[in-house]
Amino acid sequence: MLQKPNSHLLRRGRYSESGRAYLVTAVVYQRRPVFTNLYLGRLLVAEFKQAHDLSLVESLAWVIMPDHFHWLFELRDAALPQVMRRVKSKSTLAINRARGAQGAFWQSCYHDRAARAEEDLIQIARYIIGNPLRAGLVDHVGDYPLWDAAWL
Repeated sequence: MLQKPNSHLLRRGRYSESGRAYLVTAVVYQRRPVFTNLYLGRLLVAEFKQAHDLSLVESLAWVIMPDHFHWLFELRDAALPQVMRRVKSKSTLAINRARGAQGAFWQSCYHDRAARAEEDLIQIARYIIGNPLRAGLVDHVGDYPLWDAAWL
């Protein structure tokens, strides 16, 4: 019998605080590299933008890797689980529709880390957008199409 991952343990101690910056990571179900398709990546970007436009978050930086994303934002008019549930649900519908697919798209949970007040958010953003370089996907950050940061 296969053991289920301990993703449910990520929810222990989760706390949402309006005005605090969070770094979240969500992974595609079975780590399928679907975001090598730029169009599918842009569908996820549209959900980040909608959460920002609805004032749920102040989006600071994000990168969409082939099988996961990292997103740094300041929480506004919503709780962290509400934001993630909305983005994952709406992106699942849009991406599955575009792929002609059904069923689970994201792994069931996500990883989050609240940024401490003394942390430099620009440094965290640089780390996020440097992921494609470290993964060997591109030689220059500007060559990777699926990232953005508020400081540009």
